[in-house]
Amino acid sequence: MDERKVSQSLAHKPVLHVAPETSVREAARLMTGANSGSVLVMSPPDRLLGILTERDLMTRVLARSVDPDRTAVRDVMTPQPICVPPETPVSEAVLIMLERGFRHLPVVRGGKVLGVFSARDALPREVGAAMGMAEFNEQVNDAEGG
Repeated sequence: MDERKVSQSLAHKPVLHVAPETSVREAARLMTGANSGSVLVMSPPDRLLGILTERDLMTRVLARSVDPDRTAVRDVMTPQPICVPPETPVSEAVLIMLERGFRHLPVVRGGKVLGVFSARDALPREVGAAMGMAEFNEQVNDAEGG
């Protein structure tokens, strides 16, 4: 059986997005209402500028005592997020997230955002397989550097 692709694993819900000038508080309310750990920052008609995640809110807003009502998401988002095409294997997407230290990957085809793949979308077996690959890569890198 072939490995699942990220397109097969996406939660089938509308892409959550805000304009770059949206306040951080409004973006956080939208994320909470949608039970989502991220929101895409897009410029009309459909240009992806960045992503705002729960981690961004914690590290760039709360930890720095930034006013969420007076701060635009463009000022605290992660700009130009790494994206993957829909045919990316789930284990490869999880490996990217593990190695880069994030939990959300926009899924894009031909410049069109199809959704956001999150760590929650991966099954435990694929997370385990990706963690095994990450450990192997780390061992190879350690061997090459030593």
